[in-house]
Amino acid sequence: MKKISFTILCVFFISGAFAQTKTDPQNIKVSNTRDPEYPKGEQMLYEEVMMNVKYPPESVQRYVEGTVELSFDVKTDSTIANIIVIKGIDSGVDEAVKRYVAKLKFVPAMQNGVLVKMNVDMVFPVKAH
Repeated sequence: MKKISFTILCVFFISGAFAQTKTDPQNIKVSNTRDPEYPKGEQMLYEEVMMNVKYPPESVQRYVEGTVELSFDVKTDSTIANIIVIKGIDSGVDEAVKRYVAKLKFVPAMQNGVLVKMNVDMVFPVKAH
């Protein structure tokens, strides 16, 4: 009987210790961390790149299609820097996508409530027609 009482008492104290987590008054978990994101959404970003990039005439004549994978930094002022083509399909197309993405603005990343520069890898669909 003493073992059962002791076990119940231990479980009670242990569960009470874990219940001491910090939450806001409405018991909603508060997150001060986010990844960089395109303000209009990821799907809209892909559509804009596919529809608005000015491809070189040679690539358009060859109907170049595929994906271009870029790595870039989203800085705290929402601008893009250090764009690198990780995997491309055609040097002219790769550079055209790179130039277009360089002009975009992203919502910067946040960690512990502080804006931070963060690297992003993205794959963009391409149809040079």
